[in-house]
Amino acid sequence: MPRLWVMRCASCLALILGVGSAAADVLERVAADQRLRICIWPDYFGISHRNPKTRQLEGIDIDLGRELARSLKAEPVWVDSSFAKLVDDVTQSRCDIAMFAIGITPQRQQHLWFTPPHLSSDVYAISSKSNRRIQQWSDIDQPQSVVAVAKGTLHETVMRERLKQAQLLVVVRPGEREAAVESGRADVFMTDYPFSQRLLQTTDWARRLQPPTVFQMTPYAWAIKPGDQGWHQYLADFVANIKRNGQLKQAAERHGLGPIALID
Repeated sequence: MPRLWVMRCASCLALILGVGSAAADVLERVAADQRLRICIWPDYFGISHRNPKTRQLEGIDIDLGRELARSLKAEPVWVDSSFAKLVDDVTQSRCDIAMFAIGITPQRQQHLWFTPPHLSSDVYAISSKSNRRIQQWSDIDQPQSVVAVAKGTLHETVMRERLKQAQLLVVVRPGEREAAVESGRADVFMTDYPFSQRLLQTTDWARRLQPPTVFQMTPYAWAIKPGDQGWHQYLADFVANIKRNGQLKQAAERHGLGPIALID
């Protein structure tokens, strides 16, 4: 879709729908200053991870963020965010789009607009190989178990709803979930396919537990501030295009995420 047409479309729709210019100016602003501000969570392995050794960003949403910026003839500007800060960062216009495999949940849909999903993951548990009591999925929700989750993630919401007997431990700092399990303060922490892959590849203590049947399959997408119809349509077209031309598949396979890529 030509960029000029999209910019005019965004302006027309803003007038028709009564959307203020502050909400409906992303394409115009990006075209003017040639910078696309992208919120990321730099601790998300395989998605938007800042390599601690090289300090370089890597992951599927980094690759696709660069491609999105290229399609707009703009430079990507990476803005560090997190799931706890996601809604504020996006709605306060600290970035034009959040690209860190954001699970589409009803709670988030109250505050954000989402693109069509490009990934989907179930919930996984990470335990320590030395933990003799937690051997299978059914051992998790027991009276003596402690289950860690990261604040603001979909896993916090899911486990608050699903746990009946285990104690929930909500942590905030990066690496705190892993430290809690490795030290024995928690029995497991809940995560998704991408992050569990990291633990299996980079540690010798972690063990992944997979639910026997689908536990909570969640589609992942990118999020924007509500109100900008033209920007939302541009992104929907972009997602459709990377699925059609193979860029999504290539990026997913490059980062070990082929099994969870949503390729039409």
